[in-house]
Amino acid sequence: PCEGEYRRPATLAALLAALCLPHAMDESTKRTVQKIPLLKIHATPREKERWTDRVKEELAALIKYVQINKEADNDWFRISCNADGTKWSGKCWYVYDLIKYEFDLEFEIPVTYPTASPPIAIPELDGKTAKMYRGGKICLTDHFHPLWSRNVPHFGIAHALALGLGPWLAAEVPDLVRRGVIGTDK
Repeated sequence: PCEGEYRRPATLAALLAALCLPHAMDESTKRTVQKIPLLKIHATPREKERWTDRVKEELAALIKYVQINKEADNDWFRISCNADGTKWSGKCWYVYDLIKYEFDLEFEIPVTYPTASPPIAIPELDGKTAKMYRGGKICLTDHFHPLWSRNVPHFGIAHALALGLGPWLAAEVPDLVRRGVIGTDK
């Protein structure tokens, strides 16, 4: 599936099966992501009326994702947005060695969204890992951005959390703990 020209698969399941990064996603993540509704409206924050409809789709997908996580006893974030859906903030956490590490998360929707993915930031970890940009923005370029760009406008904030932030926390928090960068006082 990694050779030749790329053809957009008809379903998310087909897309995940066709990815050139088979090691990038475990089966549990694939099953979870397949349950998150795909979005239909392609609107930027500058398109006021259509943007409102896009935000409604985003919220519906996030509600479904939270339900999926609660059913699987995998609750790991809380998130809310401002009135126009352009600024998001909340908390995310990761449990490592039976200790919960909790962080503030935030992002603003870029004006080119949904073509560009949201730049998710964990400000308190700024400068503590190489897999982060200035301002605490997590690095998702190698694995997540190609997947996102193939799925515009169908991916939304719930997908960014499931396929971006979640795997990033799973990779980075244990390393930060082992290196002593973050401790049990979190």
